[in-house]
Amino acid sequence: MATREGSFSVEDMKNVQINIGAVVKEADEWDQEMGPFPKPGVATLRNWDMVLANRYRIMYAPADDTCTLCTYGPCDLTGNKRGACGIDQAGACGKIVLIACLMGCCAHSAHGRHLYHWCMDKFGDMKFDMGDEILVDSPIYQTIMGTKPKSFKDFQEGLYYLEEEVVQLLAATHTGQESAYQDFESKALHAGMLDLLGMEICDMLQIVAYDMPRGAADAPLIEIGMGTLDQNKGVLIAYGHNLAAGAEAMIYAENNNLWDKVDIGGVCCTAHDLNRIGLGKGELKVPAGIGTKPKVAGAMGWWRKMIRSGVMDCVMVDEQCVFCDVLGDAEKRKIPVIATTDKIMLGLPDRTNDSIDAIVDDLVNFKVPGVAVLDPTKAGEIGIRVAIAVKPKRAEAKAQSLITEQQFKEGIEKCTQCNECAFVCPPHIRISKLIADAVKGDLLSFSNSYEICVGCGRCEQSCPQGINILDLFEYANRQYVKNQKFKMRSGRGPARDTEIRSVGAPIVLGTIPGVIALVGCSNYPNGTKECYDMAKEFVDRGYIVVTSGCMAMDMSLYTDVDGKTIWEQYPGGFDGRNICNTGSCVSNANIGDAAIKVATIFAHRNHRGNFDDIADYILNKVGACGVAWGAYSQKAASIATGCNRLGIPVVVQPHSVMYRRSFIGRADKPEDWMVIDARDGKMQQIEPAPEAMLYIAETKEEAMVEMAKLCLRPSDNSIGRAIKLTHWCDISLKYCGKLPDDWHIYVRDSKDLPLAYKEMMMKELESKHGWQIDWKAKKILSGPLRPADVSFDPTNLARKIRTKK
Repeated sequence: MATREGSFSVEDMKNVQINIGAVVKEADEWDQEMGPFPKPGVATLRNWDMVLANRYRIMYAPADDTCTLCTYGPCDLTGNKRGACGIDQAGACGKIVLIACLMGCCAHSAHGRHLYHWCMDKFGDMKFDMGDEILVDSPIYQTIMGTKPKSFKDFQEGLYYLEEEVVQLLAATHTGQESAYQDFESKALHAGMLDLLGMEICDMLQIVAYDMPRGAADAPLIEIGMGTLDQNKGVLIAYGHNLAAGAEAMIYAENNNLWDKVDIGGVCCTAHDLNRIGLGKGELKVPAGIGTKPKVAGAMGWWRKMIRSGVMDCVMVDEQCVFCDVLGDAEKRKIPVIATTDKIMLGLPDRTNDSIDAIVDDLVNFKVPGVAVLDPTKAGEIGIRVAIAVKPKRAEAKAQSLITEQQFKEGIEKCTQCNECAFVCPPHIRISKLIADAVKGDLLSFSNSYEICVGCGRCEQSCPQGINILDLFEYANRQYVKNQKFKMRSGRGPARDTEIRSVGAPIVLGTIPGVIALVGCSNYPNGTKECYDMAKEFVDRGYIVVTSGCMAMDMSLYTDVDGKTIWEQYPGGFDGRNICNTGSCVSNANIGDAAIKVATIFAHRNHRGNFDDIADYILNKVGACGVAWGAYSQKAASIATGCNRLGIPVVVQPHSVMYRRSFIGRADKPEDWMVIDARDGKMQQIEPAPEAMLYIAETKEEAMVEMAKLCLRPSDNSIGRAIKLTHWCDISLKYCGKLPDDWHIYVRDSKDLPLAYKEMMMKELESKHGWQIDWKAKKILSGPLRPADVSFDPTNLARKIRTKK
C-alpha cells in the first residue's frame, strides 16, 4: 500500500474490504462547535416543548365530540368520557393537530424530495452557493442538522433525516400509541420544525439551480392580475407550488421564440417561483432574465373567479394548493388540463410515455379533457403547444361559457330571496341583497363583494332555484377582470448577512419595533384588502414587514391615492419601513432564517445543532410576529407550529379555530413567567411577553392590536419599550377607541412610557393601580413588576447560566 497525504492507493490486494465513512473536515470550514442536539429525534427537544406548553396553555376547541379515526368508533368523548382505545377529548384533539401538521410538513418535504431529484437530473450536482453577502447560507439546516451543505448532494442527508422523523411521528398517531395531549403537541411542534427544514431545502435548491435572487432588496416589479394575461395569445396557466413543469414551459417558449404567441401566467406559489428564474447572480444554467416574462395571474383564492372568466386556454397543475374540481371546471369550458406530478393526477390517463404530437392532438381536438404527463420537460412543451393551438378552437366554447345580459337578467329574476346561499357563504355575503339590487339595475353591490367572495361555489350548491351565482359575479365584474393590472415585487429570497448586522441590535433592543411576517393562504374573513391594510399599518410605523405566497399577491391589488401599490410605495430591504416579498410558500423558511441569523450573526450564538438555544434567544429577544390571515391549509398549520417551536408567536384568523387549538399565556399566573437571568442564575418574573404563541383573532382590528403586542420582548431597552408601547397603544386607540386594558403591566420605568401619553399614563398608574410617582422628578418610585435593566439576560435554559450564585 502506497500512501500520501490526502489519498492512498491499493495495489495487488485481494479479498480486502475497506469501509470509508463520511470524511468531515469541519475545523477549517466552520468555527462553531457542534451543539448538543444535531438531528434531534422525536423526544430530543421535548423539554423545550414543555417550556412552551407550560407557559402557553393549550386551549382546545373540538370541531365535534366524537373520534372516528378507527373502526372502534365513533366514540363519544363528551365530558370525561374516553374512547374505546382509552383516549380522551384532549388527546383526540392533539392527535388531529399532529396529523394536520404532518400533512403540511409532508407537502413541503415531498416537494423538496421531488426538486432534489429533478435538479440533480437536470443540472447535476451543483455547488451550493448563496453569494458573497450570504455566508450563513442555510441557517435552519445548520441549526437542526449540525452540518453545512456544500453541494446539492449534501441536502440528501437532510431529506433522509426529515423523512425518517416523519415516519416516526406518523406512527405515533396509530390507535394505541401516543395518548397524552402534551406529547401530541410536542410531536406537532417537532413536525413544524421539520416543515421549516423541508421548506428551506426546497427554496435553497431552486434558488441555486434556477439562479433566483439571493437577498435582492431591489428585485424587479412584475405584473399581477387577470388583466395582465394577453387574450390575443394562447394563455397557459401554471397552477400550484412546484416550478419544474412551468419552468420547462418558459424555457421551451424562450428557445423556440414563442413569446409573441403565448402568455404564461402563474397561480398560487408557482407564480412567485416562475417570476424569480434567471434573476440572480449565480451560476446560470437557465436563460438569463427569463423570470421577467411570465405573469402572476393571482392567488389561489381567485382561481374559480379566474376560470369562470375564461382567461386561460390550457392549465398545468403541479402540487399542493389546487382545487379538487379543477378538471370539471376546466372541462365545461374546454380548457385542456395537464397534471404534471404524481401527487395530483385527477383520474387522468398517464401519457408520459406517449409521443408529444399525439398528446397535443388529443388535447387540442378535445378528444380527452386532460392528461397526466410526469416528465416536466415534456409537460412544458405540451402546455405551450396546446395553449397556442387550442385558442382559436376554444373561441366558441368561451363565448358559450360567459353569460349574456339576458341570461344574467333571467338568473337574478329566479331568486326568491330564501337566503339559503347566505347561510352557507363563508364570508357571510348577503347574496340575496346583491341580487335584489341587481334587479333594480344596480350592479355595484356585486362589484363591492367580488373581492370578499372566496369563489367556493357553496351558494350554487345550496340554491333551490339552481342559479349559477358565480356566473352572476363574473358578469357584473367582467370589466374589472379585464382591467385588473397591478405591480408586485418579485421574490427577493433570504435576508443578507449585511442586512442582519444592520438591524440586529435595533430589533433586539426594540428601536425597530418588530418584524411582522404576513404569510399563509387566501380566503380572508372580509376580503383581500385586509392584507394590504395590515401591511400598510405596520410598514408605515417602521416595522420590518415580510410577506410571501398568496398574501404577497393579494396585498398587491390595491393602490394609494397616487395609484401606487404597496411595492411601489416602499423599498424591499430587510429593514424598518421596508416590505419584503421573500417568494413562495417554501420561501417562508427565509423568515425563520432571518430570526436565527439575528441570534448567530448579531448575538454570536452558536446555532450549530443547537435548536433550543436559538429558539430560547428568539423567544426572549427577537420581536417578531407571524400572521396567517387566510382560512389556512394544513401547510399553514405546520408553518405556524414550526414558528412556535422557534419562539415566534403567530396570529391567525377566525376560521383557524377549526384546527382545534391555540397557545395562550396566562398573565394572571406569575409562576408561568419566571425565567432565569443567565448572568447569575437567579429566577426573575417577567412581564408576559410575548403573551401568546398562537392567537386566534376575530377581526382584522383585533389582529393588528395583538400583532403589535406580541412584538414586546423582555430584552427591550427603555427606548425600544417606549416605541413598542407607543405603536401598541396607538393601534388600540385607532381601532378600539381606548388604550389596552393591560398596558401598565409592561411599564418598568418612566422612560418606558410613550411621550405622547406619558402624563396621562402616570396619572392612571397612580390613581388606578396604586403606583408611587415622584411628580417633581417625573419618576416611578414603586409599582413595576421589575426594573428596566438593559443587561438583563433572560433564558429558559439552565445551561446558559454563566455564573451561578
